[in-house]
Amino acid sequence: MATDTHRNGSFSSSFGFVLACVGSAVGLGNIWLFPYRLGQYGGGAFLIPYLLFVFLFGWVGLSAEFGIGRLARTGTLGAYAFCFRSRGRETVGKALGWIPLMGSLGIAIGYAIIVGWVVRSAAGAVTGALLTEPDFFAQATGSFGSLPWHVLVVALVCLMLLTGAAGSIEKISKVMMPLFFLLFLVVAVRVAFLPGAGEGYRFLFAPDWSALLDPFTWVMAMGQAFFSLSITGSGMIVYGAYLDRSADIPGAALRTAFFDTCAALLSALAIMPAVFSFGIDPSAGPSLLFITLPGIFAQMPLGRVFAVLFFVSVIFAGLTSLVNMVEAVCESWQTRFRLSRTAAVLLCSGIILTAGVFLEAEPLVGSWMDFITIVVVPIGAMLGAVAIYYVLGWPTIRRELELGRQKPLSQFFGPCAKYLYVPLTVIILILGFVFHGIG
Repeated sequence: MATDTHRNGSFSSSFGFVLACVGSAVGLGNIWLFPYRLGQYGGGAFLIPYLLFVFLFGWVGLSAEFGIGRLARTGTLGAYAFCFRSRGRETVGKALGWIPLMGSLGIAIGYAIIVGWVVRSAAGAVTGALLTEPDFFAQATGSFGSLPWHVLVVALVCLMLLTGAAGSIEKISKVMMPLFFLLFLVVAVRVAFLPGAGEGYRFLFAPDWSALLDPFTWVMAMGQAFFSLSITGSGMIVYGAYLDRSADIPGAALRTAFFDTCAALLSALAIMPAVFSFGIDPSAGPSLLFITLPGIFAQMPLGRVFAVLFFVSVIFAGLTSLVNMVEAVCESWQTRFRLSRTAAVLLCSGIILTAGVFLEAEPLVGSWMDFITIVVVPIGAMLGAVAIYYVLGWPTIRRELELGRQKPLSQFFGPCAKYLYVPLTVIILILGFVFHGIG
């Protein structure tokens, strides 16, 4: 049995833990992809498969990653070694653990660039340049086009993690995530009073029940739910390693899934009514965030103020996600190579910045993120699911998941995990290749 306290500390409360996990899960995919998919694939009807998958992935997927982290009392590399040690194959576990860990590092490299664009957009909203210069975004997306902002983002994350691990992450999340929800709510309320906003709500929520007969709707709902919850076989494991033994893991996992879904819906309410109010075709991806929305804010009364609020809230979402990715790597390197906290954070930050500098051009970072999210991350998530529920085994992880609970787990938990969730991780990997990404 692993020691009861991680050397990086622990979360002081279940609330702080959930906020940290929500901070990791709520990212740019909630903001620039979910609103479009909600409207395009059946509106209110899309929510039915989406919420079903969110519940399933949160219940048995997040719980598994939290549970193995707490049981092993370590992050990615140590957790995989722990699982395979039970079968006398610790060396195999140590090797396989590098795949999801490289997924976290790979996402962090690209994500730091994109969050740099967000920080630059927030600064442009403050000065007014974002709303008055048509090529403001294009100026940042060439080679070395956003270097100062890129450096600033990596430096901020580095500073946050140098000041501590679990305790620092908890404090950051307790500030940034409530502010994220508050600022997005302010923008959503303002957008509701725009003329023509009702068309946006109809686009989002008017149900097209025939969409439920389209398999593609279910595929997109599954992919959106899976990737929205940051189930990567890595990042959530390290947060589980910092969790107290008295915490109810399945309960915390479901609360994380709930607040992540609230964030996605709030993003939709803040964005799509404004898009339709100004007669702009809805879109997805970076163009929605960095081109379409600034054009809308430029036409709104007090648009500059709301642009600042919007992009500051997106910064909070981006930084809390980035903190999780970097922490997953740092903890594993601390444990595997006996590095000091400072050395691990500085080394990881240096690699993220050095590699990212040469990927700043939009086509390069786009291709990089496609490779990581379509290939590396789904493989890591699948490996995590198999390692926990089959290699370590359901009876062992069940005992861990029932710690801190007043009632035993449902009798359906194990079958859902082994015979539904694990096969779905394989299907998600395959469909990602077939459709060139589904999340």
